[in-house]
Amino acid sequence: MIKFLDIALIITSVGLILSVILQSKGAGLGGLTGSDASSVFTARRGIERVLFWVTIVLSVLFFGLALTILLLAR
Repeated sequence: MIKFLDIALIITSVGLILSVILQSKGAGLGGLTGSDASSVFTARRGIERVLFWVTIVLSVLFFGLALTILLLAR
């Protein structure tokens, strides 16, 4: 059971990393470091909205899996 949860945590973490990286909209390295201040307050439409919600779901899933593994390891 714990091995399954560990594998699920690894897959979730990779998905979370990819979803955060994809949200930089290809602005280059400057966008990854936060120096691109022109696109801070924009409306999310289409794939951006889906990617935003996927990131939220993956982060909640990651947190839940981490807590479950921690509690089962006791």
